[in-house]
Amino acid sequence: MMKTIVLTFLLLTTSLASIHAQSDDYKLVAQTVSYYLDGGTNNNFETVQKAFHPNAIMRGIRGGKYMEINALEFFKKVIKPGPKQNRKTRIDYINISGNTASAKLEIEYPNFMFIDYMNLLKVDGEWKIVSKIYYRKSFENNNN
Repeated sequence: MMKTIVLTFLLLTTSLASIHAQSDDYKLVAQTVSYYLDGGTNNNFETVQKAFHPNAIMRGIRGGKYMEINALEFFKKVIKPGPKQNRKTRIDYINISGNTASAKLEIEYPNFMFIDYMNLLKVDGEWKIVSKIYYRKSFENNNN
């Protein structure tokens, strides 16, 4: 009987520790993708940079052609100080499995939106975006 109580206690303690770790990781992944979203909204490259691994790759279709570029090199070119962007951002979902995670983000502008799929890894204890694919959806016509 005592053995059963001890085993039950150990299982419960282990389960609670695992749930707590997953909750912490969820918050950390959300913070990482928020660096990307908030930095873009506020035209702040340094904030965006916090989200990405230095070797992160961004892939998408641009002008009907496949495009692949280092994410930080791309954002360094396009993010310039200026007024806050007129856009709404949303984290649609976050999935975590061990030291891997994925997130779907929506960035809505007046005439179009980006749907971003981010892949993250926990590198040296920090969650970093290692790859991004995106889709640009036009509200005026559904061809993009």
